[in-house]
Amino acid sequence: MSKLVIAVPAKGRLQENADAFFAHAGLKLVKPRGVRDYRGTVVGVDGIEIAYLSASEITQQLAQGAVHLGITGEDLVRELIPDADAKVILLDGLGFGFANVVVAVPQAWIDVRTMADLDDVATAFRLKHDRRMRVATKYENLTRGFFAACGLVDYRIVESSGATEGAPAAGTAELIVDITSTGTTLAANGLKIIDDGTMLRSQANLVAARTASWDDQTRETARLVFDRVTAHTRALAYREVRTRFTGCDDALLATLKERFGVVTPFGGPTSSGMLTLHCPPTHVHALAILLRERGAPSVSVAQLDYMFARDNPLYEKLVAGL
Repeated sequence: MSKLVIAVPAKGRLQENADAFFAHAGLKLVKPRGVRDYRGTVVGVDGIEIAYLSASEITQQLAQGAVHLGITGEDLVRELIPDADAKVILLDGLGFGFANVVVAVPQAWIDVRTMADLDDVATAFRLKHDRRMRVATKYENLTRGFFAACGLVDYRIVESSGATEGAPAAGTAELIVDITSTGTTLAANGLKIIDDGTMLRSQANLVAARTASWDDQTRETARLVFDRVTAHTRALAYREVRTRFTGCDDALLATLKERFGVVTPFGGPTSSGMLTLHCPPTHVHALAILLRERGAPSVSVAQLDYMFARDNPLYEKLVAGL
């Protein structure tokens, strides 16, 4: 039987977040042969193999079609895979692993606030020193593309093998391109982010490999996985509100929909007056107040685990991209 191979980060916070992402969707990842194993399975679901790899290895395996799905940062996808959109499908951002790829210069460069300012400084630097400014980075491809789009040519990239943010202070580069989540480390090293120097706002993504072996079995397994993931994601957007009162009519339901974004998954009130609503969490309290003002004696609110529907947008996006 063909197995759907899903690559997830092998360690650290990204692994913890990936495990939690699948667990919340009812897909518990386990390593049957012990915690040091680099292969795993999903409890109660046949036909899935979990490959534990580094984030960069996941990206490379996706590009080669050696795995079907993977969790990795968009920054690595854009950096490591030439013409990435032709080889992989970015299915969905997962809400963790947030970081930005940015251009950072010394804080002492008080006149450099934009990429246009940096271009002027780069030209002046070359004329004064008879060499181009050095940019320390691990993101060579992203840097070249972004600088070209900004019209900046007077620079050269130097490979960053250690902590990139320390390169200007060490004298090995004049500025850097690096990834940051808060900017705190950059500031601690005397650097500032250029106002329009954010190249990419990245987060962990669920990514599919276009060139993997997508036979009928692996597609069906992916559909089942995406069904659970989508059902959990839908559930996060709503709380289930229940009440019983006879004063509800189409006009009130229209008001609830307009004011609170409420949906009625099972239609209007039953003959006994029972009413089930799905409401965005931020509007639950206001909804409960209004319902009681209109005559509802009590209102109950419950958190939803899953909301299954006929449509499966993740699977539809996968199929459309293959």
